[in-house]
Amino acid sequence: MKFCMLKAFLLLFFMSKISNGSVLFSSLPQTLSVVASPTEDQVLQAGEDSITVSFGLNSSIANQTDESYKFVKVKLCYAPISQVDRKWRKTVDNLKKDKTCQFTIWEKPYDHQQNMSQQFEWTIEKDLPTATYFVRAYVYDSGDEEIGYGQTTNDKKISNLFKIQGISGRHPSIDIASICFSVFAILSLVGFFLLEKRQSKAKK
Repeated sequence: MKFCMLKAFLLLFFMSKISNGSVLFSSLPQTLSVVASPTEDQVLQAGEDSITVSFGLNSSIANQTDESYKFVKVKLCYAPISQVDRKWRKTVDNLKKDKTCQFTIWEKPYDHQQNMSQQFEWTIEKDLPTATYFVRAYVYDSGDEEIGYGQTTNDKKISNLFKIQGISGRHPSIDIASICFSVFAILSLVGFFLLEKRQSKAKK
């Protein structure tokens, strides 16, 4: 009897270790409603433009309670079109391994007094890569595990997407200096050629 109880305990312990920290996105209810300011297919500039995000409880879910909500993280996520042939952006159902939403743009304790609507503005960071994005928010429980979400796009992640144009790394002054140097080099070669030609004629 004791041996059977020990086996059962070890099995439960092993299963808890496997499941711990392995929340599946497919298991999460869409408990939040999220809206972002960019219009569909709008192109925003990294380091210049900003995004206004508002979120609250999903009104389509009846009798929803937010008692277990302790923390909120809002993230910028890659759209499928910007994940093609990029394994480092791959979507995985296990949220510990998922690479869809790599940029946290806002995180705070959940405000139960303003559960119907919270809003913030985020200035797009300069080092953000060029891609097509959407916004997703996760709510966490006291154990720091995701228990609900909301996003600005649909389930297939093909609507309400926007683009961010990253900084290429080439500054206009570098291009101007490069052009000036090229022109100077060409003029120097021409001048050297004419000087050589004149000296050759003088010798004759």
